[in-house]
Amino acid sequence: MRNLRPFLMLLISLGIGLVAMTVAAQWLRDRSLEQTQPVVVVNRNLPAGTRLERSMLEVDRWPKDAVRSPVLAEVTQAEGRVITSALLRGEPLLQARLAVPGETGGLSALLEDGRRAVTVKVNEIVGVAGFALPGNFVDVMVHTTDAQNQPVSRIVLERIRVMAVAQDAGSAQDHKPRVVNAVTLEVTPEQAERMDLARSVGNLSLVLRSQSDTSPVVTQGARKRDVLLAEAPTVQPVRSPVINRSTPPPEPQARPEVLRGVQASPH
Repeated sequence: MRNLRPFLMLLISLGIGLVAMTVAAQWLRDRSLEQTQPVVVVNRNLPAGTRLERSMLEVDRWPKDAVRSPVLAEVTQAEGRVITSALLRGEPLLQARLAVPGETGGLSALLEDGRRAVTVKVNEIVGVAGFALPGNFVDVMVHTTDAQNQPVSRIVLERIRVMAVAQDAGSAQDHKPRVVNAVTLEVTPEQAERMDLARSVGNLSLVLRSQSDTSPVVTQGARKRDVLLAEAPTVQPVRSPVINRSTPPPEPQARPEVLRGVQASPH
């Protein structure tokens, strides 16, 4: 009996340790649940304008401090909704990334309130050699004639967002240039009117703009004389000295004399 006592103490210690570990694990689990929240995430890369299906979504737990914007907690809240921007795998589904309920998807779901979509016909040159991708910003320039029937080119719209290239509204992953025949731009109603008028009076060109450049630019346009009559660097002529004939010539200076003995002789 005396030999079994150490084994009983060991078994009691192991039982107490297991109970303590179970209680600690449960406490940590409860604390983790208190500090996290269920978040609906996408399980694959999705382009903008995609209509969400149940197979594209799953629920994950994220720290509450990691997501400050309103998120969806259940898959049923996101099923059938349209996303307004591209999402990467594992990215949480925010309310700001979803179009209004009932939106059928496509390009109309990407438009902001009060905006319109206008498609401009381009070629490989007008479309900035294919480098205008969805999400880029461009300036719209028109080439026409002025009141004197002289050719003029001028920027008429600035910082216009490219919504789609041809029929693709998603950003190209490889960022390679694409030769297309149409570019869709996001404009206000007033800008749509100006663009339609500019398209009717001349040829439109797109000028690629930096994403961070938000400063407005005011120009007078470029005309034919600005190209052909560009100022050349002026060269200052070499001037010869001017001689005043009315001034008498200076008198010759007397030559010094050297005394040799009692006679003077010129030096």
